[in-house]
Amino acid sequence: MRRIGAGREAKDAEFLELVSSRTGHLYRSACLLTSGDTHHAEDLVQEALGRMYVLWRRSAWTGGWHRIDNPAAYVHTVMVRTFLAQQRRRSSTERPTGDLPEPEGREADSTLRLTLLDALGRMPAKDRAVLVLRYWEDRSVEETAEVLRASSGAVRTRTTRALARLRTLLGDSLAELATR
Repeated sequence: MRRIGAGREAKDAEFLELVSSRTGHLYRSACLLTSGDTHHAEDLVQEALGRMYVLWRRSAWTGGWHRIDNPAAYVHTVMVRTFLAQQRRRSSTERPTGDLPEPEGREADSTLRLTLLDALGRMPAKDRAVLVLRYWEDRSVEETAEVLRASSGAVRTRTTRALARLRTLLGDSLAELATR
């Protein structure tokens, strides 16, 4: 019995190490997915980590049946899929409101960041997800396709169309903000 308990403690320590090393990155990605809604982003990260922990504990109980080769990529995948599932369930009229709180000491890019977050917020959820995965997470087309459960061709098409939508939404404001 003592041996099993020690194995669980080791698994818990591994999980805590994963959480401490990846939470900041997960949160930043979640903020982009949720168009700057920090509360929703926190909930999204917690949901992904909670689902990951259930699988993590299950693998400790079963002796590794549910082996995860790349836990960091897996938890990001869980987060994106959770976000997309939530978006499908949300009412089309439900929109978060309020201002994004500004962290102290970051004045230089705040206008550009808020403009980009606003534009992302006006895009469909799958377009946001593909842009975040491809350009924020720097994932390949194939990795993005796996996360979104789509073909590589569909990801390429969606990426091209999402970038065109983003350019349309930003108009000339991006060039003005980037030169400041």
